[in-house]
Amino acid sequence: MKSIIISSNTSGGGKTTFTLGLMKALKKRGYKVQGYKVGPDYIDTAFHSSITGVSSRNLDLYLMGEAGVKASYSRGQGEYGVVEGVMGLYDGIGISSDYSTAHVSKVLNLPVVLVISPQAQCATLCAQINGLINFDKVNIAGIVLNNISESYYNLLKSAIEKHCRLRVFGYIPKEENLKLKSRHLGLIQSSELENLNEKIDLCSQLIEKYIDLNCLLDYFSESEIYLDNFHLKNKSVRAAVAKDKAFSFYYKENLELLEEIGEVVYFSPLKDKCLPENIDFLYLGGGYPEVFAEELSMNKSMLKSINNALNNGLRCFAECGGLMYLTESIDNFDMVGLFNGKAFMTGKLQNFGYAKLRVEKENNILPVGLSICIHEFHKSKVELEENELFSISKSVYDGTIKQWKCGYSKNATIATYAHLHFFSSMEMMKYITGYNMME
Repeated sequence: MKSIIISSNTSGGGKTTFTLGLMKALKKRGYKVQGYKVGPDYIDTAFHSSITGVSSRNLDLYLMGEAGVKASYSRGQGEYGVVEGVMGLYDGIGISSDYSTAHVSKVLNLPVVLVISPQAQCATLCAQINGLINFDKVNIAGIVLNNISESYYNLLKSAIEKHCRLRVFGYIPKEENLKLKSRHLGLIQSSELENLNEKIDLCSQLIEKYIDLNCLLDYFSESEIYLDNFHLKNKSVRAAVAKDKAFSFYYKENLELLEEIGEVVYFSPLKDKCLPENIDFLYLGGGYPEVFAEELSMNKSMLKSINNALNNGLRCFAECGGLMYLTESIDNFDMVGLFNGKAFMTGKLQNFGYAKLRVEKENNILPVGLSICIHEFHKSKVELEENELFSISKSVYDGTIKQWKCGYSKNATIATYAHLHFFSSMEMMKYITGYNMME
């Protein structure tokens, strides 16, 4: 598979729109396309999957480790791999470029195309591009200019090719219909955008018209096949996974591991009346339960089914939105009620970013002292009459450590705001699913 990374000098630089349009354009040409996303984002991968028809994969060096990123990349299938970067090219953890798009580029030895949306600049833009080129040893293949007029493009193309000696593949003209709606955690989910296909189809048409796509394809690089040791034996664990508009944040590899150890059955907390039968494990991922709180609350039979199952000892792992769902209420709408207390939305981000989790309290599932890499990103809070299970620490740019408590345990349920990737937490995955207890 030949691949390339799409990055930018900033968030909001146009890389998501260009990535989706490029995927669509390649699909129209009859190619099988594999999407990837640098970092922990769930929403962009859902957009990729919607366009390509193939499950997109995350490439997160912090959550997965280098071996995990290489394994995830190697699991991709297609003729062309399109990797969407995160934030600006060199933006990593804190003030460093660690775990950034540039870092992933070097680990996988893949070239980068920069999508830049310039405003009222010419020579200064060239200086900025040269700064990106010279900051580190990253293979920058060329530039795509976004959201500009034809005359401005012609000016910038001449300037960039003269001062930066980089190929300019083309541009995307200004087009209001390309904008994607957003909400508090980023873009609105692909499943909620009725006109998504029309928007992306328009972008693909613009790419065919204004981008030298044949030239761009020449810069895609043949990739290596890396070692993948992230596999487990089948132990007949039957897992139920919540999957609908309210719960959709799952890493592909997490689901693959559940499939390897047994069977995965998907269900909808919004529409189904009760949990699937004969299950050994329940996985409640993140998503937007607060957006669909009224609908979730109206499904009384499902709330009762989950409450009864968890109080009777069903193993469960609930992440972020899943934690909120297991409280008594979300913004005063009744929920499962396993944990005593409520969840509610706030006006700002609470804890967010990469951090380390450590099990501090005795519980029925996880050993004290277990430590894993996690990610948080949420504007909600919970106020529960429960003891916190985990301590979480995050390194701050000035060298200090921010610490907080999170996570709850009851019966065989573990619930937390922390998102985790099983590749860096295989032991935790075995504990929460009961894998170690199966024959």
